[in-house]
Amino acid sequence: MNTSDGLELKPVGHVRCPIISTPQPEYNWQGIVSEIVIDHSLAPGLAGLERYSHIIVTYWAHLATNPTDMALSVRYKGNPKLPMVGVFASRSPYRPNPLGHKVARLLEIRGNTLKVEGLDALDGTPVLDIKPFIPHYDSPEGATAPLWES
Repeated sequence: MNTSDGLELKPVGHVRCPIISTPQPEYNWQGIVSEIVIDHSLAPGLAGLERYSHIIVTYWAHLATNPTDMALSVRYKGNPKLPMVGVFASRSPYRPNPLGHKVARLLEIRGNTLKVEGLDALDGTPVLDIKPFIPHYDSPEGATAPLWES
């Protein structure tokens, strides 16, 4: 993936998932099991990841790249009862850079394939990076969110 300013991103792998098109905003991904197939040459980079219960997956929302779908103001979660917010105050996949970032439960690693639960990425999605989820580092004390997030 290249951007206009020369930034180059190379996927480290791709998602295999039973979901092939964007579901409704209220869709619950919690029970969805997916696989992340890592490029064989990068498989040694998975060493030690099996010690973690969860991982952070950064991916390119490859089907959310139509510029006509991107808006700077969106209805939160697509729900007409919730307020309009800026795209950066939402989890809309239609953004200036369609990056996804999700904490998923790591179920298993076999060779270059990670089996995960709760990843909200569609089949074929390019994965840009994987990091271990570290509770004391990734869950800051005192974090808050609007009431409609509960």
